[in-house]
Amino acid sequence: MVNSRVEAPTVAVMGGSGGTAGRSCAGCGGRIADRFLLFSMEQYWHTRCLKCSCCHAQLGEYSSTCYSKGGMILCKNDYIRLFGHSGACSACGQSIPASEMVMRAQGNVYHLKCFTCATCRNRLVPGDRFHYINGTIFCEHDRPGGGLLGGHPTPLQTNSMMSDQKVC
Repeated sequence: MVNSRVEAPTVAVMGGSGGTAGRSCAGCGGRIADRFLLFSMEQYWHTRCLKCSCCHAQLGEYSSTCYSKGGMILCKNDYIRLFGHSGACSACGQSIPASEMVMRAQGNVYHLKCFTCATCRNRLVPGDRFHYINGTIFCEHDRPGGGLLGGHPTPLQTNSMMSDQKVC
C-alpha cells in the first residue's frame, strides 16, 4: 500500500462546456477551452498538462490517481520508486513525515538524524562519502577492513548520498 500520509487525489475528467469558461490550467497557466479538462489537487488542468514530474506520463490517460510530495506530481510507479512503500526509517523504524527530507542507501530510507556511521555515530550529510556493508553504514574513515594494500586503500563499494528531492 502506498504511504497514506501523501496526497493521493483522484483525477476527475470533466466536460469542458458549461461552467468551465475562464478557468486556467495549473500546469501551463493557459485558458482551458478544451472539450475535456482534469480536476486534481484542487486545481484544473488541460489533459495534456497533468504529467508525472519524473517520467512525464500524462496522468489523466495513465491512471485515475496521482501522488504529490516535495512539490512533485508523480505517477504511482515513480512515487514508489522514489519514496518506497513503507514510509518508515530503516534505522529506527519510526514513521517519516511526508514533508521531511530523507537519506537513501541501497533502497533503504532514513531520517536525516538516523543516517549515521555505525562506528563513530557521526551524522552523514549530503555530499559525504560513505560505505554500505551488509546493511550497515560507515563513514569514509571507519569502514571495516579499511587497511592499506600496497599503500592504497582496499577497494570497496562507495556510494554518494542524495536526498529524495534530487532524484529526478
